[in-house]
Amino acid sequence: MVGTVISQLFEAAQPADIGLVVLRTVVGLIFAAHGAQKLFGWFGGHGLKGTSAWLASMGVRPAQLWAVLAGLAEFLGGLGVFFGFATPIAAALVSAVMLAAIVLVHWPRFWVSEGGIEYPLIIIAAAALLGLAGPGAIALDQILGTEAVLPRTQTYLAGILLAVAAVLLLALLRTPARQVAGARAQARA
Repeated sequence: MVGTVISQLFEAAQPADIGLVVLRTVVGLIFAAHGAQKLFGWFGGHGLKGTSAWLASMGVRPAQLWAVLAGLAEFLGGLGVFFGFATPIAAALVSAVMLAAIVLVHWPRFWVSEGGIEYPLIIIAAAALLGLAGPGAIALDQILGTEAVLPRTQTYLAGILLAVAAVLLLALLRTPARQVAGARAQARA
């Protein structure tokens, strides 16, 4: 049964569908792995404790909550992108993490060689492609017919609006850098 469904998907697939599988595989697995680093300490990551400490060092509070949210968004968003499952939601989660990375880490620099926004922008563009155009014919969304429940464009755009709201909240809750630097200096003294 499963073999028959998979062979039917591949028979119906166009070259663009194969390209979308390549894109989903690369972006999805990299993001799932980054989420696993943050949540579980896998693949050389520092787990929730290390991620929380890193976020706290940038003035993010409550750091542990944001570490869990970032890890879950990366892990579940990455898996969703990889499998082409709930793709508009998965793509919005990936976009949200990259938007937060731009605000917290990369802004105002542009080039990746300077720690800038270039790489996160590329990932947001790839996620937007998947969120708006769909995962292609070789995806769980096609097998399960989830687009009837999750209309692609509306779901992705709603997810982006929620992502922007979450990043704004994160920015508002963030301790200003000068206060973080002052607290570090006091801790060393």
